[in-house]
Amino acid sequence: MASYDCPFRTMDALLSEPPTGTRAVLVDFHAEATSEKVALGRYLDGRVAAVFGTHTHVGTIDSRILPEGTAYVTDIGMVGPVDSVIGDDIQMVIQRFLTQIPERLSVAKGQGPVEFNAVLVTIDQGSGQATELTRIREVVD
Repeated sequence: MASYDCPFRTMDALLSEPPTGTRAVLVDFHAEATSEKVALGRYLDGRVAAVFGTHTHVGTIDSRILPEGTAYVTDIGMVGPVDSVIGDDIQMVIQRFLTQIPERLSVAKGQGPVEFNAVLVTIDQGSGQATELTRIREVVD
């Protein structure tokens, strides 16, 4: 992967001059490593309303309000077919692992249940901090 700016320092720079009228900051941290997401959540605790981890497509059960008022979850999860590998066609993913040949993955198709993952955050308009965080996961046929 190419070299990118440090997400911690980048957030410091972004938060040093927020746009006029900003009342709450929500961060979508699209990262693979769980530890990196947890560390950024702790680093930003009290300075942003929420840190939502994304990327792995697998919802985590660690949603909480951190000590200084930041809503946090390591990974929200996905919206997609349950009978899949993180939303992709099962056989295509297995073939990719077996052959180590990269190929474009496609969304799993067919009949079956679909899952919907989300979080609902209530933010105090005065402080810009989270007051409530609710994890949502629904599976529908």
